[in-house]
Amino acid sequence: MLRRDSFRIFNVCHFPERALIFSEDYKRSLPDNFPRIQAFEHDGNSHVLLRNKTVEPIQDCRMNRPPASEAALKDEEDPGVAWLLQSHDPSVRYLALTELVDNHPDSSEVEKTRRLIPKGPRVRTLLDDQQQDGGFGVHPYQKWTGAHWRLVSLVELGVPPGFRPAVKATDLVLKWLLGEAHLGNVPRINGLYRRCASQEGNALAVCSHLGIAQDLRVGRLAESLVMWQWPDGGWNCDRREEASHSSFNESLSTLWGLVEYYHATGDIAARESAEKATEFFLKHRVFRSCRTGEERKPETFHSKVRRSIHSFTDLHYPLYWHYDILQALTILHRAGKLGDPRTEEAIMLVESKRGEDGGWRPEGYYWTLKRKKRAKLAVSNVEVVDWGRDGPNEMITLNALRVLKAAGRLRAS
Repeated sequence: MLRRDSFRIFNVCHFPERALIFSEDYKRSLPDNFPRIQAFEHDGNSHVLLRNKTVEPIQDCRMNRPPASEAALKDEEDPGVAWLLQSHDPSVRYLALTELVDNHPDSSEVEKTRRLIPKGPRVRTLLDDQQQDGGFGVHPYQKWTGAHWRLVSLVELGVPPGFRPAVKATDLVLKWLLGEAHLGNVPRINGLYRRCASQEGNALAVCSHLGIAQDLRVGRLAESLVMWQWPDGGWNCDRREEASHSSFNESLSTLWGLVEYYHATGDIAARESAEKATEFFLKHRVFRSCRTGEERKPETFHSKVRRSIHSFTDLHYPLYWHYDILQALTILHRAGKLGDPRTEEAIMLVESKRGEDGGWRPEGYYWTLKRKKRAKLAVSNVEVVDWGRDGPNEMITLNALRVLKAAGRLRAS
């Protein structure tokens, strides 16, 4: 925990975010790899020059009462929550304030942070090259630069319902998913629909969150998912005739979509379908085989393509269409199912992965910022956002703390 006599907090004029300006004495004690901000005081305490921008002090941390968000950072409180509340990304701060700290949603601090979300660094990066048609110059499903994937990230970052750039991007996604070519490629083999339902599931969740669940096209997505559901409660795209067990990968995002659609519309068919899907994961205790009780092996039905296969018990972010225990617990939390005792083992496993600093680190990645040399993967799995590979990860830590709080394992904040 930083000493309170070591820094002051400033507002950056023309770009209203906080900056921590460290005293010269304290800077000398920081590790060499600690991110520094160069700043120079001018004319006493009246203002500071920061990268050619003027900033004004809003609170000197040597004073008796710190700002509201800083007041929550007491030594006895959870270090992970404290770390998230100091994030440079307003999305992370807002989600921590509203879901991990007992702040009233109408408080001035929450409202101020919420308004900053569209200006946050990750949200801006995701929207930087948006085209006039709402897309990003590639197919909506292009991994991971297409509109489909960017929308999932925007929703997870807390963009508000009706957020115009995101709503605009949904149009191309819906046209793709409801196009004749796409719907004509859902074979029924041995009485089971073979469909990569995570595509519709992610889109259904995004549209429901963004406030357009009443769009007839969104309703068609929900109806299709209900129709395609397998008897065991999940979905699968495996076209092998003998396949009869649902896919964890294809079922998790689909459950999320149905949960969000039910919350937005009250649709009974969506609720019943979501109940069947939650039971599918619960009877597997989130990551175990329902037959042997052993840890379930990762799934892949693409043997001709070389790809990394990660254990379901490793932690990742983003997941895209993949599965791991933390993402499963996050979605089960949204479905209101973390009170089920069959989640207990998975929750304990996630909790055991916490670092001494209070955060969680990624244990695998499905993304890269660099294009690969092999032609087939030259434009695949490339991200526009650096989600972080070194040290604790904000989004993984946020989701882990959400789960722990819902399970009653997080100290009160």
